[in-house]
Amino acid sequence: MKIEPKLKIITLIFIIILLLSFIVGEITMTDEEKLTEYVTKQGGTEEAFNNRYWNNSEPGIYVDINTKKPLFSSLDKYDAGTGWPSFTKSIDESLIQQVKDNSEGMQRTEIRTNESHLGHVFEDGPDGGYRFCTNSAALEFVPYEELDSKGYAEYKQLFTYEEAVLAGGCFWGVETLLEKTEGVVSAISGYSGGHVKNPTYKQVTTGTTGHAESVLVIFDKNIIPYSELLNLFWRLHDPTQLNKQGPDVGSQYRSAIFYMNEEQKQIAEQSKVEFDAKGIFDNPAVTEITAFKAFYSAEEYHQDYSGKNPSYVCHTLRDE
Repeated sequence: MKIEPKLKIITLIFIIILLLSFIVGEITMTDEEKLTEYVTKQGGTEEAFNNRYWNNSEPGIYVDINTKKPLFSSLDKYDAGTGWPSFTKSIDESLIQQVKDNSEGMQRTEIRTNESHLGHVFEDGPDGGYRFCTNSAALEFVPYEELDSKGYAEYKQLFTYEEAVLAGGCFWGVETLLEKTEGVVSAISGYSGGHVKNPTYKQVTTGTTGHAESVLVIFDKNIIPYSELLNLFWRLHDPTQLNKQGPDVGSQYRSAIFYMNEEQKQIAEQSKVEFDAKGIFDNPAVTEITAFKAFYSAEEYHQDYSGKNPSYVCHTLRDE
């Protein structure tokens, strides 16, 4: 059978396009995506002690990287010494399938979702319970402070935490002092109190956004109540300065307490009265006490800034 030259050319072009598609696909797929594909679709296992979540201790939940369904809570995560993320239980048992696995010359129980291989479950967990041994490549971590914005607000009820948003000048120093406090789970630098959505640091520095450099404090009220947190707040800055703090001048450096509910409002107002009564400064506090509306996390380079720059100090904690 004789193939027409024109048909030969078309066939050759088609083969070249297929090859290019394969090559481009290999080039554009990142190493992380390849690992996720290998683990979740091919049942592979990532390297122990060399994966993103094995030693992560931040509060939040872990979701299926493919389906985004919530699988595990940080409250049930523990260090099993294996080098992979380990949990004592899942958030919702109905979302995880358990399948007998006789590969690797042993009998194990695979855990998976309808889209992803996750790992295996063993009966050697704490207190004789289970150990859900998972691959980081099969998971995506959603920090507690992002549960609202990423559509997982209902899972905040798993945690016994309370939130506070405080502004006391440059957020680097406020964050540093508060995150070292016992009972504080996390302190995040950001912006609050203004009218611009998702502002950038450059925008906030102009003083036209209405935002103040603020810190979102996630704390365990059973360890440190809100009133004690405010006592620290008064001590870590000069609340009698209007729209400034030390050399930093502008409304973005104002002193402010953004209360989350009526109880926080009452505690904040009483705390301010008690602070003024101590007469630590000649003038009374000008701290703004206003209802919380929104908090926007600052850019990554602002987070833990003092930790990244140990010689930098912009706040100190007074004895009183």
